Amino acid sequence: MNAELKNIISKDLYRKGIEKLTLKKKLFLGLEDKHLIQYRKAAYYYQKNPSSLKAKLACLKLNRMARKTFINIPATVKAGDGLYIGHLGRIIINPDVTLGNNVNLSTGITIGQANRGDKKGAPTIGNNVWIGTNAVIVGKITIGDDVMIAPGTFVNMDVPAHSIVLGNPGVIHNKDNATEGYINRTV
Repeated sequence: MNAELKNIISKDLYRKGIEKLTLKKKLFLGLEDKHLIQYRKAAYYYQKNPSSLKAKLACLKLNRMARKTFINIPATVKAGDGLYIGHLGRIIINPDVTLGNNVNLSTGITIGQANRGDKKGAPTIGNNVWIGTNAVIVGKITIGDDVMIAPGTFVNMDVPAHSIVLGNPGVIHNKDNATEGYINRTV
């Protein structure tokens, strides 16, 4: 593994409180952390050269890992540094989604595309965004920086920075430092 890929993975693990990945720590990683590492490998090699043997093998391993973990983050998802998966459980992300830095993903979330209308496409999510359990985010929308999406919320509209979104349908509430105390150890 090259230094660039190691650096990306270390930023994700830093968010979990792992400063340095030793062999002992590697043995005790949760499946969600192992999945995140495999996603990073697959995304890295896929974005370098999708037809390379390394990319194909990494994507194959990622698909096998997805069947074990119920976490589906395709190698084509563009994710910034410090991606955090809180717990093992169903997470579904559309291949065309873009995630910013320091995004927290909870169990049961779906980030998908809309197939018709003026919001046809997949979301772009900003930096320092916390997405609660069972939240659904769909359509070609933009989620700004420092946004908290509450558990069980349905979001199909643009959300400005420094906001909290609650309910189904989602209602936006402006709040400075919306993710304070929820997003820790940022990179």
